[in-house]
Amino acid sequence: MLVVSNRGPFRFSTEPDGSFTAHPGGGGLSSALRPLLTDPAVDACWIAAAMSADDRAALHAGAAHVPDLELVLLDLDPDLARMHYDVVSNQVLWFLHHGMFDLAHRPRFDRHFSEAWDAYVAVNRAFADAVVARAPRDDVVLVQDYHLTLVPGMVTEDRPDLRVGFFTHTPFSGPDGMRVLPAAAADALLRSMAAVPCGFHTERWARAYTASVRELLGPHVAPRAYAASLGPDPAELTEVGGSAAARSALDELEALIGDRRMILRIDRVEPSKNIARGFAAYDRMLEAHADWRGAVVFVALCNPSRESLPEYLAYRDEVERAAAMVNERWGTADWQPVVLDTRDDFAGSIAALTRYDVLVVNPIRDGLNLVAKEGPLCNTRDGVLCLSPEAGAFEELADAAVAMHPFDIEQGAHALHRALTMPVDERAVTAAHLRRLAAARTPQTWLDDQVAAIS
Repeated sequence: MLVVSNRGPFRFSTEPDGSFTAHPGGGGLSSALRPLLTDPAVDACWIAAAMSADDRAALHAGAAHVPDLELVLLDLDPDLARMHYDVVSNQVLWFLHHGMFDLAHRPRFDRHFSEAWDAYVAVNRAFADAVVARAPRDDVVLVQDYHLTLVPGMVTEDRPDLRVGFFTHTPFSGPDGMRVLPAAAADALLRSMAAVPCGFHTERWARAYTASVRELLGPHVAPRAYAASLGPDPAELTEVGGSAAARSALDELEALIGDRRMILRIDRVEPSKNIARGFAAYDRMLEAHADWRGAVVFVALCNPSRESLPEYLAYRDEVERAAAMVNERWGTADWQPVVLDTRDDFAGSIAALTRYDVLVVNPIRDGLNLVAKEGPLCNTRDGVLCLSPEAGAFEELADAAVAMHPFDIEQGAHALHRALTMPVDERAVTAAHLRRLAAARTPQTWLDDQVAAIS
């Protein structure tokens, strides 16, 4: 089996003596597949880009190796990699599929985009060439996510013997969104996807993709789409939750919260996560229900993300201002209504998941949002999930969640109040049902579905 993704399962750091140490990579894809593919019984290869200077140094030194997995890092031209990742992948395709373009003003596809698109094609070609060169005959090739949408078509053209699949971890915009792209780019992306079976976390995104192919490419092209939702790894959650780092973080959190109720969110600082509107809904709840003033704390663990892009820097400022506004309006000498923590602390996040009374997951749109499933499996307080219907996870968890509209501040405030005031017996029943739903899928079932789809 060969897995292909832009970001790999490990990152490397340079030690003082000049040696290199491999660390587990971040992100849901890495945490899901890494334990499965590093099993000594599995013959697997993972192709990814060397993302950092230390990754490239390890590669050049011949030290980019890890136990029980063939790891292939590509040393991409930095300018091509930047245009591929920052411009096309994150400023165009991410915004497109998450419905975040302000179409009256952007995007503007000019000659600079044409240069960036050429870089996107070149980087996808480099990944495809690496697959073609390394894959044994008739091997299974699983290409992951929107950064590499052109790879499936390139590989199947060069190596028709390979069994290739493509999985998209984002939402899919549908025909109207795809028409925003330059026609040649939209055609290339959809034709590449249509060459292989394509997986999505929900039936909704699969239907949007199918409609895009039929409307933009015509009825003679038959897309093969399926839904296969990812689930958390319970063993990893248990291991991290029992660590000394998690116990220390929980003690720190308990000292901060005391006997107050706790609302929690865990996100990257990223516009689609809708963090600022979540604070606005909380502010409205405090305005409408005075009893909650001083009795609840909103803990927001928000890791900085993609800070090389101006949109993300601006959104971080917006999030910080939104939290400060709530604190200035309602805070007292002994109560801070919002605690915004921008540290990247995985153990601390797992510790917080064990402690929440209400978990807020209110994205504008999300392919899945694994936190919505991790939270119920970690939580020990029969916590309530406030979940946006625009999160892919809503398709599975709706029966046991309180719906929280991502744009309706008044409804969001009501959802928070409803979650906080849910009777104890109802919380217990709802939490038990939510745990069953969240545990129904695992990384192994998700991987098995991908392999089955191309077999």
